[in-house]
Amino acid sequence: MDIKVFDLEFETNYYYLKHPSIVNQIKFDNRTFYAKFERIDEPLNELIVKQHLDKEFIFAVPLLQNNLTNYLVLEYKGDEYIRFYHLVKYLFASLKIENYYIYQGKVEDKIQVFIEVDSLSLEEAHSRLEEISNVLEQKLSKKWKLLPSIGLPIEYNIVTLPYKRVDTSAK
Repeated sequence: MDIKVFDLEFETNYYYLKHPSIVNQIKFDNRTFYAKFERIDEPLNELIVKQHLDKEFIFAVPLLQNNLTNYLVLEYKGDEYIRFYHLVKYLFASLKIENYYIYQGKVEDKIQVFIEVDSLSLEEAHSRLEEISNVLEQKLSKKWKLLPSIGLPIEYNIVTLPYKRVDTSAK
């Protein structure tokens, strides 16, 4: 089922609900991940999106479907979020990346950048994100994460829904 959140469209039959404490242990690549997100095997719907935007609950969606993604995501959390925002816009213009959206997370200093792509494999997505990250790292200390990532289990390749549109002129 497709659900639209601002300019983003997600096609998924399940979503994740964040809990205040750990709900699951995930073994992956000789590491243990402690997840606070519980998988809910129901389609995302308008009520859930409204509850998220009203900050009643925190919901996330999977970025991978059959090992393919339609979005590359950079999540920045730090004091220089305004600089990050402007640097991303400048960098994307120089790299001719046109289909992207910038949103604010739950708190002001969290920026989510969604780059729209056409069904990239996890490996291709990871490679493209690394290229972008390497260029950003030349100008700013790294305080962002890249999703999807080959270094994370499927259950961690999720992104919380955005809360507020920061930029409407990006596309």
